[in-house]
Amino acid sequence: MIISSPTDYRVTAKSKLPPFLFHYADGGSYDEHTLRRNIEDLKAIGLRQRVLNNMSELDLKTQLFGEQLSMPMALAPVGLTGMYARRGEVQAAQAADNKGIPFTMSSLSVCNIEEVAPTISRPIWFQLYALKDRGFMRNVLERAQQANVKNLVFTVDMPVAGARYRDRHSGMSGPQATIRRMWQAITHPRWAIEVGLLGRPHELGNISTYLGRPTTLTDYMGWIGDNFEPSISWKDLEWVREFWQGNIIIKGILDSQDAKDAARFGADGIVVSNHGGRQLDGVPSTVHALPEIADAVKGKVKILVDSGIRNGLDVVRMLASGADCTLIGRFFLYALAADGKEGVENLLDIYNQEMRVAMTLTGAKSVAELSTDSLVRTNYQG
Repeated sequence: MIISSPTDYRVTAKSKLPPFLFHYADGGSYDEHTLRRNIEDLKAIGLRQRVLNNMSELDLKTQLFGEQLSMPMALAPVGLTGMYARRGEVQAAQAADNKGIPFTMSSLSVCNIEEVAPTISRPIWFQLYALKDRGFMRNVLERAQQANVKNLVFTVDMPVAGARYRDRHSGMSGPQATIRRMWQAITHPRWAIEVGLLGRPHELGNISTYLGRPTTLTDYMGWIGDNFEPSISWKDLEWVREFWQGNIIIKGILDSQDAKDAARFGADGIVVSNHGGRQLDGVPSTVHALPEIADAVKGKVKILVDSGIRNGLDVVRMLASGADCTLIGRFFLYALAADGKEGVENLLDIYNQEMRVAMTLTGAKSVAELSTDSLVRTNYQG
């Protein structure tokens, strides 16, 4: 396939990946209503075309948490990224670094901090969940600080895993999951050799380093169910705030009151997120929740947003709706699965060009000039 748009990478990834991995990335929770609304609500936002503005010096650069980004985008934390390409976290981090944006490592990555951080010039961002094992949390935060990590993304919308029916259907979880995954690997020999064989070890790298022994991926979803912490509260974040010396970005905010509480707590940033529609189905899309949250805390904390962003046009819509930066998750995984580091770099080039087209034709010469004045809200679907 000739790759001309980000969605082309989804098609290619579906053909290359074993189904359990494709649907783990692609799916949502329950009936996937929120997953669809994330996309549909973004599509329903029109852009106000403005012309004859001399756009020859358009600039996508932005400052965020003391870093200069080449464009207002970072790669989101995604568990098991290392299963989508050989040592996938390393390849994705290098692609982001080469394009001048941050890579956010999931605490549930295949590669550990010590493997990824030295391969790039820009410090990685690191994502952490509230887990029952506070010893692991302290250990991984210490290791992140030793690796010069300055930005901690603390995810708060996953005290329990969502009901992800696709994962049980595909073999990611559920009865005879291991046997089903093995069969899928056999029937996808390119992935089986490149990642399944040559991409070893397959484990939760950061947890293995803490425990001093390998942690296999045999029952990844079961491990999540056993170790995630449903009693998470602001007290847990206070413990992290006292220990962590860098910026804290709270990920999983959908309500303006929670956003205000995050600002009062002293968060440096928030991520407006419904976990890509993978947690509580029926909650608002992120672009629906974003304007009210921006009205409540804009200027008090940095506002990042994820979920439903499929192209550079969607990035512009999110920025105009009140975000300071966007996080890209699923689509960098698709590109990684399709063509490794080069695929992610090309995807980011596509986003960059699409943003330039959209900003040129809305008359916004910089990220700072994107605002609600750039939007026309409509039900027009194209």
